[in-house]
Amino acid sequence: LESDFRPHFFSGVATVVTKLLLAAMPDVAVFGEKDYQQLLVVKRLVADLMLDTRIIGVPTLREADGLAMSSRNAYLSASERVVAARMNHILRDTIAMARGGALRAAEESGAAELLKAGFDKIDYVAIRDALTLEETGTLVRPARILAAAHLGRTRLIDNLAIS
Repeated sequence: LESDFRPHFFSGVATVVTKLLLAAMPDVAVFGEKDYQQLLVVKRLVADLMLDTRIIGVPTLREADGLAMSSRNAYLSASERVVAARMNHILRDTIAMARGGALRAAEESGAAELLKAGFDKIDYVAIRDALTLEETGTLVRPARILAAAHLGRTRLIDNLAIS
């Protein structure tokens, strides 16, 4: 999903993380689930290179209103900040709709709701397999809802587990 919009981002992340892990040789490295796709890239990188580091994903920290904490939030105006908080709530509503079985319709509805809430442009709202990020037609296996949307000059991302 992200590489469709930022084609070279993950190769850069992989290079930097590899250099850091090889330099430090940690037993454990902790990455936030805020950028869930990046977390999966790092886990795959460590497995593929057979590095002796355990990668641990930790839950996204959120503001009281549900907005995922991010340095990008500093770019939001006061009115944009109010709109930004809606993303988490819309993703939760989209999950509820998806549990009814219509995943694609839920994704489309989630994107439409983000636009209605005041987001300027939606890059994606997608429900994917939690381990592979492949499209999934059902919620039989653990899944994740992932979203990226623009609000003013800020591009926000968020995701939630679907169990």
